[in-house]
Amino acid sequence: MDALESELTCPICLELFEDPLLLPCAHSLCFGCAHRILAANAPPTSGNTVATAASFQCPTCRYVISLSPRRGLEGLKRNITLQNIIDRVQRAANAATLPLPLALSVANAVAAHPTAPYSGASSPVDDDGGGCGGRHHHHHHKHNHCDDQLALVPVLHAMSGVMSSPGAATPPPLPPLPPPPSSPSAEEEEEEEPVRCQFCEQEPAPEAVKTCVTCEVSYCEGCLRATHPNKKPFTGHRLVEPLADRRLRAGLRCAEHEDERVNMYCVTDEALICSLCKLVGRHRDHQVAALSDRYEKLRQSLDASLGHLVKRNNELESLMGKLIQTCQHVEVNASRQESKLLEECDLLIDIIQQRRQVIGSKIKEGKTQRMRKLTQQISNCQQCIERSSSLITQADQTLKETDHARFLQSAKGIADRVSMATASTQVLIPEIHLTDTFDSLALDFTREKKLLESLDYLTAPSPPTIREELSTSSYDTISVHWTSDDEFAVVSYELQYTIFTGQANIASLCSSLDSWMIVPNIKQNHYTVHGLQCGTKYVLVVKAINQAGSRSSEPAMLKTNSQPFKLDPKSAHRKLKVSHDNLSVERDEASSKKGHSQDRFTSHSSYGVVGNVYIDSGRHYWEALIGGSTWYAVGVAYKSAPKHEWIGKNSSSWVLCRCNNSWAARHNSKEQPLEPPAQQQMRRVGVLLDYDAGYLSFYDAAGAQHLHTYRVCFTQPVCPVFNVWNRCLTVLTGLPIPDHLEALAEPHI
Repeated sequence: MDALESELTCPICLELFEDPLLLPCAHSLCFGCAHRILAANAPPTSGNTVATAASFQCPTCRYVISLSPRRGLEGLKRNITLQNIIDRVQRAANAATLPLPLALSVANAVAAHPTAPYSGASSPVDDDGGGCGGRHHHHHHKHNHCDDQLALVPVLHAMSGVMSSPGAATPPPLPPLPPPPSSPSAEEEEEEEPVRCQFCEQEPAPEAVKTCVTCEVSYCEGCLRATHPNKKPFTGHRLVEPLADRRLRAGLRCAEHEDERVNMYCVTDEALICSLCKLVGRHRDHQVAALSDRYEKLRQSLDASLGHLVKRNNELESLMGKLIQTCQHVEVNASRQESKLLEECDLLIDIIQQRRQVIGSKIKEGKTQRMRKLTQQISNCQQCIERSSSLITQADQTLKETDHARFLQSAKGIADRVSMATASTQVLIPEIHLTDTFDSLALDFTREKKLLESLDYLTAPSPPTIREELSTSSYDTISVHWTSDDEFAVVSYELQYTIFTGQANIASLCSSLDSWMIVPNIKQNHYTVHGLQCGTKYVLVVKAINQAGSRSSEPAMLKTNSQPFKLDPKSAHRKLKVSHDNLSVERDEASSKKGHSQDRFTSHSSYGVVGNVYIDSGRHYWEALIGGSTWYAVGVAYKSAPKHEWIGKNSSSWVLCRCNNSWAARHNSKEQPLEPPAQQQMRRVGVLLDYDAGYLSFYDAAGAQHLHTYRVCFTQPVCPVFNVWNRCLTVLTGLPIPDHLEALAEPHI
């Protein structure tokens, strides 16, 4: 009996467990005692903040229990089995009003003999028979659970049934015990202290109208409407009359069997059920699972979802921080731009005011000059008027003289003075410009007004357009021309170019600028690029730049020509005649060269001549214009190739030859017959040499027909070589590679 009592006693409060927690070390502890331990071990905090520790030690074995940062004690499992045993012991003690040790012994006896026969007064009775109203608050009890009691056998009758021997007579039924002294029940205490809303923040909180068993929270009318709208998933929450926290923590009750605790989970309906629901209820054919299994699965799912939500919240917080920082930058940059705008406008206003003063000074200067001139003229006029007035007075007096002798004596002098005065006045009269409107200082600010009206932030210039039809090229240069719609807005141009390999499209080339050559700060709309590879296609882009940014043109493809060369007359056979421009060669039996050198063809049957260039890189194309010859050979050879034998009969030369109506490719004395070209009288033989790739191809240049290709790994520089046995041929060099040959990624083998 003592061992059972110690197993049901909390090691902290030394009373029966209340809401026991199952610790990871397999010991148990009251929920309230564990909370007080955490509060005692919590670090000190400032203000009214209540902090709790993240771990604590088991008071029995000192094992350290670590708690979840988010759930705390709620993350530990409840010891439901231990709670059920305590509830049964309490109900047995309350029903029989026995001391706890005796009640524990009775519980042991009942557990040891669950099938003991009972009759008469030993038969089970309802809860109404063993009134909860007579429960006695023993000093070992912290709470009574009258609302959770099961239909139990009265304790005294159970004792008599357990302690009697199997053969003993059944004792007479005992009279009912008098009811114990009345004490306020838990229901009465709850009625005295109403359940308050746990969601409201006001103090005191209003009374609750419903308790959500699913949420384990009591709500007032307003909070209930706000938190539980009439739509999923809230329609599945179970709402009951207001319950205190103690009654909620006693365990969830079955919705169909209110006296039974839920102890399993219906997977089919996704609902909590009791054993009776599975045995005789509507869930008997459904799939069920243990609460612990469902708990772990849902807990892991919720924890993972919560982790994702926390991670997303952290990302949103980081993004919000960046947005706030961007807003601050926007404020600062906007203020800076406004200040700059004000400074620029003030500067324009200062310039206008200065120009107004300069132009106004010109007006004042013109006014001063005109006024000085007019003032002088006015003064002269005034002097003339004064002299004339005096003379007029004297003349008037003379005219009034009636004595003829006196009049004649004075009139002559007066008449002369009047005539002279009239003449001098006529001379001194100024040319008066009464309509002088300063037309020479005309103002016309139409252009300036338009410029002022169009004041705005500078924009990047329009992309230029490369004019391929105006661009030219040689074997090592390309002159690029372009146009721009707003040349006045362009400060400079930038030319970018790179080799087009034919193995990547232009878009991928433009996205990677690693292999591009750049020519900056070009002021004109044309530029010549030097030092390029001959016979090579280039991709070019022109960028227009100003203070607001830059825009690039569409890529254009231009190519350099093949390297030009001429025939070397010093290497020509003595029976061959080279023209003065060194571009044609013909068979001439009358020719007899006396000079001799090691580079000259000397064989009696090898009438050859070479070009004056040696090629060691790049792509090259030239053509041989056949002038009626029916016996010739065209190809390339090393500089070390022997000159005393036919070309193609050694390992240092590769040629395409024609002997009347037969065609062959010859190298190292091996001839490969070829099909005659479609045009029997082929006039132009095209030769394409790609030294780096190791290809030498021959074509009918007029018919664009491929004839033959050698694949060679060249080890020495090569030079063009020609043999002519009759008539003549002419070389065409410095040509661009034809487009239909450029399109070939790899020549025919």
